[in-house]
Amino acid sequence: MKTYIELLRVKGVTRILVSQLLARFPHGMLSIAFLIHVEQVHHSFAAAGLVVGAISLGEAIAGPISSRLMARWGIRPLLAGMGLVSVITLSSMAIFPLSVPVLVVLGFVGGCAFPPIQPAVRTIYPKLVPNRLLTPLFSLDASAQEIIWIVGPVLTTFIAMQVGSMEAVLAAMAFLVGGGIWFITSPSVGQVRIPRSKRRLGGVLTRPPVIISTLLGLSLVACFSAVEAGIIGLFGEDGPEAGTILAIYAVGSLVGGLAWGHREIAPWSMTRRLLLVTAGLVGAMFVTDFWWLSVMLFISGLGVAPALTVLFANVSATMKFSETAESYAWIGSGQLIGAGIGSAVAGLCIDHYGAQTAIVAAAIFSLITALGALVTYKWSPDLRGGHGAPLPDTGPVETIS
Repeated sequence: MKTYIELLRVKGVTRILVSQLLARFPHGMLSIAFLIHVEQVHHSFAAAGLVVGAISLGEAIAGPISSRLMARWGIRPLLAGMGLVSVITLSSMAIFPLSVPVLVVLGFVGGCAFPPIQPAVRTIYPKLVPNRLLTPLFSLDASAQEIIWIVGPVLTTFIAMQVGSMEAVLAAMAFLVGGGIWFITSPSVGQVRIPRSKRRLGGVLTRPPVIISTLLGLSLVACFSAVEAGIIGLFGEDGPEAGTILAIYAVGSLVGGLAWGHREIAPWSMTRRLLLVTAGLVGAMFVTDFWWLSVMLFISGLGVAPALTVLFANVSATMKFSETAESYAWIGSGQLIGAGIGSAVAGLCIDHYGAQTAIVAAAIFSLITALGALVTYKWSPDLRGGHGAPLPDTGPVETIS
């Protein structure tokens, strides 16, 4: 823990870490909130799925574009403008009685306008800490985001059931407003200037670390989505068992990130961490007992945050500073697509072969990810020795003294 204590003592780190976590809290709330809200208003889960899908699609498409615009417009103006549009659009969907087609259109617009907090903060991190603390910071970030997936769904369901679905959506927007303002007004955000990239949009995908991290992130998040659907399919939505198991899965990730986040990253680190994820899921395939699944998913979760840490650290160490924001955005888009694929595959498995087969699908996704990491390990950078900062850009310095 000495590494993390030292890390949090660095000026600006705690505020950036906590504020961006609050601003990203809607990611753990909006899907469930709109699923409940649209189903209650229009009495159709299909309509609710269309609306949630439109939001995710908009964010996936716009993410790389908006992240690239941070270099042109500045981090603060871009995040503030997009955040305002997103809050107004998504709040309107909950407040006013709108038809399903209108909700789908507004959902897509709101998703497109959702501010790229994650690419922004991961671009800022290398400017906050020395190289030797960068990997632990990425790990702490990946571990802390599990709080979003532990608390977010529980809080959303509680508000929706006890108060109302409209209030659940507005609560998510309150997190975006509060956390977003706290993040945007941070002095560290104002000091960072991202140089304009000389590459065309999408040019970063020609770099092996970016395309590998995007594809591995896609299949890894597909695994998580399939697990979630499978557990809900096994235990239902009404009882506490499904939520408890998924919370234990997230806690495992949190523990793994804190336990191994300080370790240096070698080219084969991704493969080893994914093998732990896969081992737990393989163990979960055969028995549907509550306690057995809890233990197996905790074991699997131990490798999740450490694996995500490698994805982001590899990009940070191999790309120019002007290219990191767009690179992280492509990884985020890949994860959003992976979430959709995982849910779709798991849904088909549950409908035709039973809920347990969704866990099998999750294990297969995880195995594919591990094999992909093994095949591509020679293109992964060796970050032992603290080599984790982005490559310098030729041109003006990026910070204001």
